[in-house]
Amino acid sequence: MKNNTVRILGIIMPLVAITCTIIFVPWALLWAWIAPLPDTIQTQVDDALNHGFDGIVVYVDEGGKPPEFYSAGWKNRENKIPADPHALFKIASISKLYDAVAITKLVSSERLSLDKTLADYFPELVGRIENAETITLRNMIQHRSGIPNLTNTPNYWMNPPKNNKEALDLVLDLPANFEPGEDYEYSNTNYLLISELIEKVTGYGKFEFIKQEILSPLGLKNTFGSIHEVNMDNLMSGYYVGVEEDIKTTDYGSMVASAEDVGIFLRALNEGSLFDDGEQEIYTSIYVYNHTGLIPGYQSIAKYHTDIDAVVIQFVNTTNFDGYTWTLSEIVYNRIVKILRNNKNS
Repeated sequence: MKNNTVRILGIIMPLVAITCTIIFVPWALLWAWIAPLPDTIQTQVDDALNHGFDGIVVYVDEGGKPPEFYSAGWKNRENKIPADPHALFKIASISKLYDAVAITKLVSSERLSLDKTLADYFPELVGRIENAETITLRNMIQHRSGIPNLTNTPNYWMNPPKNNKEALDLVLDLPANFEPGEDYEYSNTNYLLISELIEKVTGYGKFEFIKQEILSPLGLKNTFGSIHEVNMDNLMSGYYVGVEEDIKTTDYGSMVASAEDVGIFLRALNEGSLFDDGEQEIYTSIYVYNHTGLIPGYQSIAKYHTDIDAVVIQFVNTTNFDGYTWTLSEIVYNRIVKILRNNKNS
């Protein structure tokens, strides 16, 4: 299935991008934005299917209230299995929040230093990654290292690397995009190196450390290191516009979690209950408290809204090449938050 999916995506992606950009995107986005706001979140979630989404899951945790779950569309389109708000989902870059917490705890225990360099931790990369002697751990966490983004290399999504070594090889010997600390550019290479560093320092798998330091204390049992650790029947299918088949078995190296698990983690992160003494100050100095995620077939938004004391997690299992499905998902998400605000103020 993987090879066939890759071949089909390689053909369809440019065609879909051109068609959507010229014909569909402006009007779809305009209507999604100006349409009358419904009174309930479930109505908004149901309406999201009109934007071409196959399935959507929303988790809402308002302070002082039991969490609420919403879903619409399909968990599996081919078998007509309805979207399940408790299904597992590939959370993609939301996992960087967990990595940043892991780094925070290692810095707090003085097993790592934010000011040590890539060369200090990986001397073998001197001469292979430009500026390795001056790129600090802090630079990498904050996407200010200048190291090229491995997922921007040609055909990355068509033929994803099988392991971290293959992934890192894609950017070795490339020139830096800027001097360390002089600019910002989101780079997944930073967090691949951070993952390797966590394993080097702890002596065991990064996800095992995350489980020990984050998941177990929070009682989270529906968060996993990869698709290889889950019952695939519990994983929400992923779809790409213009491709009929389910692409959930394609491995892009993503963590997997339920919306509820992500929501519980996010509240603990934002409230600070996840941290021991001194750790929250370290975390605040290095990374953000909300995140989004996007890989083929899966897009996710995880944010805590302080003004209404609400965690809102949204999963959508439909993506496309030019990103218009992403923009639509953000519009839907913002409308859900607006409904919550309206209800809070009514």
